[in-house]
Amino acid sequence: MHENEIATRVIDTCFYIHKKLGPGLLESVYEEILSYELNKQGLLFDRQKPIPVYWDNKLMGVGFRADLLVENKVIVELKSVEIVLPVHYKKLITYLRILDMKLGLMINFSEVLLKNGIKRVANGL
Repeated sequence: MHENEIATRVIDTCFYIHKKLGPGLLESVYEEILSYELNKQGLLFDRQKPIPVYWDNKLMGVGFRADLLVENKVIVELKSVEIVLPVHYKKLITYLRILDMKLGLMINFSEVLLKNGIKRVANGL
């Protein structure tokens, strides 16, 4: 499955969840429900996956935890905040580079209209 197809399925699922629940819940609630829904669709994913960072060919430990890593092709970073800051997007592009992946999604469930809370972040896609 191509990155864009995975992203479309994740985004469609997020719209479904947001329509049913609305904004304002904790990020962990949206993550739990999104994981449940993606599992129902048969998508493979890792949740809160620790990602190691290497420097000079030496393991430096866990650099970050990916909220969701879908089909080992798309990183999904979930937010439930008033404002997504520019640094959040910068972090996502860094995650993509570390994992040598092409596509990330930043999804902020706190938006009244979820379409305003979705941002695709590409790394050479």
